[in-house]
Amino acid sequence: MNSKQFHRRVWAMVLLLALMVTGMGAALYDLQVNNGDSYYQQTQKKIAESQTVQAARGQILDRNGQVLVSNKVIYQVTLDTKLMGDQRNSVILALIQAARAENVEWVDNLPVSQTAPFSFVGASQPYYTVSHGEDGTTTRNLTRLGRLAVKMKWIADPTVKLEREVPAEPEEPGLGDKIKSFFGIGKKEAAPAAPKSPEPLPNARQLLGRMCDSFSVKGEGAVDKKEAEKTGQSVPELNIGDMSETDARAMAGVLYELYLRSKEVYIATEYIFASDVGIDFISRVKELDLPGVVIEATTVRQYHTQYAAHLLGRVTSIYPDEVDYYTSLDLDGDGVGDYKMNDTVGRGGAEQAFEPYLRGTPGTRTVERNQKGRIVGENWLKEPEPGDNVILTLDIGLQAYVENLLADAVPKLESEETEGAACVVLNVDTAEVLVAANYPTFDLANYSSELVEKGDDPLHPFLNRALSGLYPPGSTFKMITAIAGLEEGIITPKTKIKDEGRYTYWTDVNPPQCWIYRQYRSYHGMVDVAKAIEVSCNYFMFEVGRQLGIDRLDEYAARFGLGEETGIELGEKTGVVAGPAYTQSLGSTWYEGSVTSVAIGQESTQVTPIQLANYIATLVNGGTRHAAHFLKEAKSNDFSQVTYRYEPQVLDSINIKDENLEAVKTGMLKMAQSSRAFQVLPFQAGAKTGSAQVSAQTESNAVFVCFAPYDDPEIVVAMAVEHGGSGGELASMAADVLSYYFSAKETREEIPLENTLIR
Repeated sequence: MNSKQFHRRVWAMVLLLALMVTGMGAALYDLQVNNGDSYYQQTQKKIAESQTVQAARGQILDRNGQVLVSNKVIYQVTLDTKLMGDQRNSVILALIQAARAENVEWVDNLPVSQTAPFSFVGASQPYYTVSHGEDGTTTRNLTRLGRLAVKMKWIADPTVKLEREVPAEPEEPGLGDKIKSFFGIGKKEAAPAAPKSPEPLPNARQLLGRMCDSFSVKGEGAVDKKEAEKTGQSVPELNIGDMSETDARAMAGVLYELYLRSKEVYIATEYIFASDVGIDFISRVKELDLPGVVIEATTVRQYHTQYAAHLLGRVTSIYPDEVDYYTSLDLDGDGVGDYKMNDTVGRGGAEQAFEPYLRGTPGTRTVERNQKGRIVGENWLKEPEPGDNVILTLDIGLQAYVENLLADAVPKLESEETEGAACVVLNVDTAEVLVAANYPTFDLANYSSELVEKGDDPLHPFLNRALSGLYPPGSTFKMITAIAGLEEGIITPKTKIKDEGRYTYWTDVNPPQCWIYRQYRSYHGMVDVAKAIEVSCNYFMFEVGRQLGIDRLDEYAARFGLGEETGIELGEKTGVVAGPAYTQSLGSTWYEGSVTSVAIGQESTQVTPIQLANYIATLVNGGTRHAAHFLKEAKSNDFSQVTYRYEPQVLDSINIKDENLEAVKTGMLKMAQSSRAFQVLPFQAGAKTGSAQVSAQTESNAVFVCFAPYDDPEIVVAMAVEHGGSGGELASMAADVLSYYFSAKETREEIPLENTLIR
């Protein structure tokens, strides 16, 4: 190769290298200068994560279209500690201080007072609860705090039985000891070892100190434990340096909530630091630019009425012991569970009963977040479909009137022992529940605070007495005895029985008595079935009940729905109708003469107000027992389609002869006409009082049932007042309910819903 050719090749290589360096420089310039910010932001994105997004729940409306429960959009603050890194504690403290500045309350369930001197709040023993078994044994069960404290080694498990102290190994006996032992003299057998002394559980301040130590909650000047051990320096109980005790307590409360979930002590849901925060707080937090603090929009339930608290229900996270149940539910039949661990579900009332309609179909999206937890990109894989709107049979106007009536009238009854009360109003022909009112009640919109304030109230305001309160029916049972006697041919509408005061068929030492004889030593004389119901003659019912026998009497009671499920979608108690089997199950003896008490609604019979209402509806409609129900229909979220309409369900049918029914109704008509409250009504009604003694030391429970109008029954009212005395005292309240219903009927026209035809 000549030199000229060699130089040409060298210069070619130099040129090629120059071009490559220039290209690489241009590429680097474009990457770092022209598009540096863009690529930097992209490097800050996390791997896309898939999220299940719950659909907006459907609304709940009353029968007239009035919205009872809907949704509202709020902003909530959640924490992602993975994005906080080493800044976790400083981020949490800054967030707490921002919340204080804007008067925002955050979730803190640590049972330690917020300020020094620290003490436990709530239960006197915060680490465990004690339950008592039927055999007299006691069991300790760790609370959430107790479970976390054991996992974090703040305390020894107080539920574990301590082993006994192991005695020291005995010395090898000498020859003298062996000789003494042979002749039975010498040392006695050692007593068994004493149990170990349990380690005392830390008080509130000591616990807080251990928590702050585990969570690294401390300021400048905190004592280094290792150095303290070397130098013999004492370590403060609350070793937080220059940090204020109030800040340390607040941070421990937030970290307690986070650790409950990270240590799988409480796994039902993510920790929501604060809900329904305002724009001022949001702006302050955004200015602080705190990593891992996520503010997102969500929906919560909004209540448009303060009434029907026991019926509407609420929405909560899935409880830990329900996770397996809900995550295995396959409502749409696709082979995949429809719930995730962090989902919310209806809890009690209509929210729970009609969950499949209200819930909707969740959606799925992928989101990308930057290092500070902000969403920088999202993509919907499947948009959520809102739930259906549920229309109840409830008349909220009538419900409100009845609740206010009970709250005003029950405390004013003559009896000074009155406690709770309930009232149910049913449609006679469909068993639609128009009203299921309770006294006392609570504010559903502030359930948590109400639970704290009223949880120990002896009147039990959270008990749904209308559906689950059990009461002896008293004389309101007598129409069942009468119908059974008439239909079985024991009596006819014209049969008359002489009231002799004391019923001595079995010649008992203490024979059952008619109430008029017991109170006034008087008699009702010759009475037929209508008169017996009008004056509530016990003697007449004693005789009919005896001839019927307990089996036939119980059969009719069951067919009228007493002691049976009403079919209501919400939870209910079934109660019981007295009889030999039930009495014997209580360890008592059933006597032949006990049937007389059953015939007048006494003995051990226990029924609910809704059972009483449905029994009277069954009676006055001619014998058809419909399933009681709250659900009228469900409509699509935009009200354009009816997705479900309730079809009446017949649970039983009793062929009541017209003359027999008329005889019983006549007795109820005469009874109503004897009451001043019913005399002033512009229509006729039928009614029956009842009172049942609970004990010799307390006032009787008061029960009252009625229906109207008499000729063409439309609604039934059943009321019960605990220790209310005579059922007659409830007559004016029941009459007021009837009066309000029929006088307001013209103004309760159904409100047309969006996208529905007006007919």
